Amino acid sequence: MLNQYSEQFERIETTCGSLLCELQKIWDEVGEVDGQRDTILFELEQECLKLYMKKVDEAKECRTKLQRDIAIAKAEISDICISMGENSVNHVLKPVRNLKEELETISPLLEDMRRKKVERINQYVGVVEQIQKLSNEILGVKEQNGNKVLVDETNLSLRRLEELHTELHELQNEKINRLNQVQDHINTINSLCTVLGMDFKQTVCRIHPTLDDLNGEKDASNNTIARLAAQIQSLQELKIKRMQKIQDLASALLELWHLMDTPVEEQQVFLNVTCKIAASEPEITEPNMLSIDCIKNVEEEVSRLQRLKISRMKEIVLKKKVELEDMCRRTHMVMEALISADYSIEAMESGAIDPLYLLEQIDLQISKVRVEAFSRKEILEKVEKWLAACEDESWLEEYIRDDNRYNAGRGAHLTLKRAEKARAVVNKIPAMVEVLTLKTTAWEKERGTEFLYDGGRLLSVLEDYSSLRQGKELERQRQRDQKKLHGQLIAEQEALYGSKPSPSISGKKASRTSTAAASNRKLSLGGAMLQQVKPEKLASRLHPSKKADYLNENSLVNHQRSSGFATHSGIF
Repeated sequence: MLNQYSEQFERIETTCGSLLCELQKIWDEVGEVDGQRDTILFELEQECLKLYMKKVDEAKECRTKLQRDIAIAKAEISDICISMGENSVNHVLKPVRNLKEELETISPLLEDMRRKKVERINQYVGVVEQIQKLSNEILGVKEQNGNKVLVDETNLSLRRLEELHTELHELQNEKINRLNQVQDHINTINSLCTVLGMDFKQTVCRIHPTLDDLNGEKDASNNTIARLAAQIQSLQELKIKRMQKIQDLASALLELWHLMDTPVEEQQVFLNVTCKIAASEPEITEPNMLSIDCIKNVEEEVSRLQRLKISRMKEIVLKKKVELEDMCRRTHMVMEALISADYSIEAMESGAIDPLYLLEQIDLQISKVRVEAFSRKEILEKVEKWLAACEDESWLEEYIRDDNRYNAGRGAHLTLKRAEKARAVVNKIPAMVEVLTLKTTAWEKERGTEFLYDGGRLLSVLEDYSSLRQGKELERQRQRDQKKLHGQLIAEQEALYGSKPSPSISGKKASRTSTAAASNRKLSLGGAMLQQVKPEKLASRLHPSKKADYLNENSLVNHQRSSGFATHSGIF
């Protein structure tokens, strides 16, 4: 190429040189002066120089434009690569000889990068549109037509696109979860409306019209979910309020049925209500169970029974008094409040006292007795165990007094086993009395009142029992001392007068019989002391005032038996 241009320059130079030679000849023929010739040659030189300068400038402008275009193309390619997160493609360009070839090489690459950028922008627009749509649905913002999605063209990398896809996937999952949440709320509202007897469609349509559409997509915005949750809470509060009301009515029904012995056939009508008297809120799922009509029907039935109750008040009051008396009898309490003439049936019939007030007072006393019975339960159980042990003690005393207890009769081994068990129980009586005394003392100290058992103070009974038992132990010790002294006297007589001849067999039998009788009489003291508990228990249940007389009577019996034993000992 350089040789071609050199030849062309030589040809131009030859042409110009021949023309100058020809001009020189003409000037010679004309006789042109040298000054004129120099001027003309200078002008020619200047004109050629201007023409060359113009062409050089044009070539420079063309070169500058090509360089600028190439630089702009490379910069654009570089920007696109940077924005798309790709490596620059400048290093993959083929080597070129001139700027035009370089521009021709870069232009297709630039167009390809522009096409890729447009495709990437379209991908971004598609994802961003879906994200905006889902976000608007979640936030409950209405979408406006004509709003163009703006994409940051400086960051079109695949990493950013993947992040947008991840965000879109999360929003799609959130929408699915929200739709499931909305459906759960709708199902809950449906069940609540069914139980409360309310219109389900009207209820959900007030929140959002799409919630009633079975086939269409339901609104899952924050506002809709919040309103659904608020509606559920409101319905649950209403359900609990109605449930409490109908359970109160059911309790009143059961009480009225119990008071007036309502036939089972009449109770069957409201069995679905009374069976839910202790049900929790989730357990009530029957349709229209808490509807206004159902509650109204139950209220009307309760009102009817209350009117009927007023007409049968005398019978009800008598039944309540019997119930109170039975509770007092079972808990060994004496209620003096309702025994007076002011609270009698005659006073109610004469109009001196309001039947409703009397019934209210009896109910109040029943409540008090129930509370009192609960606090007395532990002590009463221990009293029953103590009384049972006293009965075993009495039986054991009777068994010991039986001369034929060792005879090998039918059932003798069972009687022996019972006697062993009775001895084990009797040995525990002191501990029982001690624990019972401590419990009773603590009870009285806590409540500031005496613990009465069938009208008498329990601690007094326990103290009397302990005193009698202590007297019994002293009597036993005295008897043992007398027996020991009696044995010493016999030994002294034998030492003074010699031993007596051996008695006959019948004599031995008589001696054994006499000794056994003495032993039985000695042990009868324990029987008398033990026997006092069972009769005392029976006597105290008949009337409280007899308890002190009975204790005095037992003391007299013990004294008489002790005197008899002493007389008997004197015989030996």
